[in-house]
Amino acid sequence: MTTATDTTPVSQPFQAEVSELLHLMVHSVYSETDIFLRELISNASDACDKLRYEAIARPELIGDGEAPKISIAPNKLADTLTISDSGIGMDRQELIENLGTIARSGTKAFVTKLAEAKDGAGLIGQFGVGFYSAFMVADRIVVTSRRAGASEVWTWSSSGGSGFEVAPASEADASRLARGTEIVLHLKKEAAKYLETYEIERIVGAYSDNIQFPILLVPEEGEPRQINSASALWQRPKSELKPEDYAQAYKQIANAFDEPAMTLHYRAEGRYSYVVLLFAPSAKPFDLFEPARKGKVKLYVRRVFITDDADLLPAYLRFIRGVIDSEDLPLNISREMLQNNPQLLQIRKAVTGRVIGELETLSEKDPEAFNKIWDAFGAVIKEGIYEDFERREKLLALSRFTTTVGEKRSLKQYVGDLKPNQTDIYVLAGDSLERLKSNPRLEAAAARGIEVLLLTDPVDAFWTSMPLDYDGKPLKSLSQGDINFDLIPLTEETKDKAEPSVDEASTIAIIKASLGDRVTDVKASTRLTTSASCLVAGSHGPDRELERILSQQARGARTKPILEVNLRHPLVAAIGKAGSDAGIADDLSLLLLEQAQILDGELPEDPAAFAARLNRLVLQGVAAG
Repeated sequence: MTTATDTTPVSQPFQAEVSELLHLMVHSVYSETDIFLRELISNASDACDKLRYEAIARPELIGDGEAPKISIAPNKLADTLTISDSGIGMDRQELIENLGTIARSGTKAFVTKLAEAKDGAGLIGQFGVGFYSAFMVADRIVVTSRRAGASEVWTWSSSGGSGFEVAPASEADASRLARGTEIVLHLKKEAAKYLETYEIERIVGAYSDNIQFPILLVPEEGEPRQINSASALWQRPKSELKPEDYAQAYKQIANAFDEPAMTLHYRAEGRYSYVVLLFAPSAKPFDLFEPARKGKVKLYVRRVFITDDADLLPAYLRFIRGVIDSEDLPLNISREMLQNNPQLLQIRKAVTGRVIGELETLSEKDPEAFNKIWDAFGAVIKEGIYEDFERREKLLALSRFTTTVGEKRSLKQYVGDLKPNQTDIYVLAGDSLERLKSNPRLEAAAARGIEVLLLTDPVDAFWTSMPLDYDGKPLKSLSQGDINFDLIPLTEETKDKAEPSVDEASTIAIIKASLGDRVTDVKASTRLTTSASCLVAGSHGPDRELERILSQQARGARTKPILEVNLRHPLVAAIGKAGSDAGIADDLSLLLLEQAQILDGELPEDPAAFAARLNRLVLQGVAAG
């Protein structure tokens, strides 16, 4: 029963983020305003999809039996453009929630990027704020909606200022709208071109031709006519389709503006029948690293949209966009059934294997296209090395790395260039390429011409912590455990090296005594050739980079590192010779530890004490000189 309060017109302010968004849209200059129509048509299509889905359980929602459709009606006399659909519609509360607030975690990021961008048109479809793009062309918007199966009809209106009004619809509007939503745009003068039928047809053809519902153009004179193909492109044979057809389908399905870097289209027949049309984007979406790691592949059953939340691919392939259309699943499959449906699990397994296989083929036949995918999504694909034991070997082979030799190097190339007697694949993880290239742990490897993988993505610290090998060659971190390159010959220019001028045992004993429990051990280094010291992790604990990441996330205290020292370095030799002068030995030993921390991108434990110690040593050197 409707109360007096329910039927009273209510004016409300926009959510703060919406107000900021509208201000940016109204006062910014865009090179392409056409997208507003694509976004409104996409929203109308979603409403029609929802109606078909809900009508599976409640057929009475489509009481007239008429299939859902979308209509576009220009009116030059009134300067209005009307986009209407016979979809699920909205009640009063849904109008307020859907058009007055943005409950989407990416909104802040969108507003920030929009404020920075010279042209924000390419951002709109990525952030779920498509409705508000209509304010680029309209100075007033009126939305009238009747939810399927409901008697009340409501009107939402706004001039894009600080708020909106929701009120009961007039009798005329209520009688005209049997079900669904009608959006009336009162166009700005500079947007008058969108009242021309040829402009409307051009935009629909470019962006919305594959929408699964008829889009009718209702001209001011003449009969309404359908202006889109309304066919499920993925159901058509590949032989009928051109690259531009796939490009348009990608943009419509994924709400994207870039070109697909890879297209996968096939029909699976056998125990289960389904059609797959998937795309790998060439540009990185804004929400790629959201904690939920949700996929964006849409599930259809016999061309009826079911959900885009079915996890049809593993999380490390969440960048893939597209459609999987099953012939066998029941139309009324619930979200609970989706989680454990054996048929969906088989589809997921088969499609995942096919996607990885297609990426492998692309890497061999079209390296340029594959490199676009790797540059945008390599960090995500590498999550699979950590998570997917079954496909770990394939994902390792697929991976490309920056190394001390070059970029986009595969492990196959690495193994093909192994040095004599080299049995391991060496890696070094850190937070920046520049810091890794100057890391002292590389010195002994460089002296022998050994290639090292330089890993800078946060996920690298996780997958390299596992016992992995490629082609029988174990992966070994240069910042963990003992490293022995003695069997690998030095390059000609590094063969001459001085012998240590101090006793190893006594020098290490002095440093250990000075450092106490700041480190777990002090060892003579086989990694260093020119630097004085470096910090490493033990053989059985986590790698230094993994410990750093975990400690930043407050997921555990860091263990004490091992300090490795270069006995040939003058600073280490000075400690051995200082011997009886405990003060100088302590200062030099602590300096070895603190400079190693700095080279790792860390601060000394006590910066003030470090500065005092450094000043003291410098002054001693000046006085001695």
